[in-house]
Amino acid sequence: MTDMESHRAGQDTTDAPGAGKGQIRRGGGDPGSRGRTTIADGVVEKITGMAARDVAGVHAMGSGMSRTFGAVRDRVPGGTKSGVTRGVKAEVGEKQTALDLEIVVEYGVSISDVARDVRENVVAAVERMTGLEVVEVNIAVSDVKLPDEEDEEPEPRIK
Repeated sequence: MTDMESHRAGQDTTDAPGAGKGQIRRGGGDPGSRGRTTIADGVVEKITGMAARDVAGVHAMGSGMSRTFGAVRDRVPGGTKSGVTRGVKAEVGEKQTALDLEIVVEYGVSISDVARDVRENVVAAVERMTGLEVVEVNIAVSDVKLPDEEDEEPEPRIK
């Protein structure tokens, strides 16, 4: 059996500490480190969207038009993008991720404080849940929700 054949068979015929000469040792290392885990962009976008929405002062995610179209799309069976990911774009690598968010803030809040809190919450959630390093969180504030403004959600056709 060649070295490659014994590797494919899961056998390690190299001398290991504590193993006798020629003794076969199966596997190698911690079972939890065998193999590779990949995380889809959409997974990171969902985690990011949920973490950003949890911050006080964030009224909504996405621009006015994307929220309007998203609300219609959410009502259509088989709509493509989840409302949770609206206003979130993630670029995911093997060990790092970069995030872009578009938010609408409540009138009267400190935008810089809300942006800082969103960054902190998003970084903590994404790094804890995925193990990826968040290298940047870019936030675009696209609107301010005034107290007397109605939401731009379209009226449902049926009640």
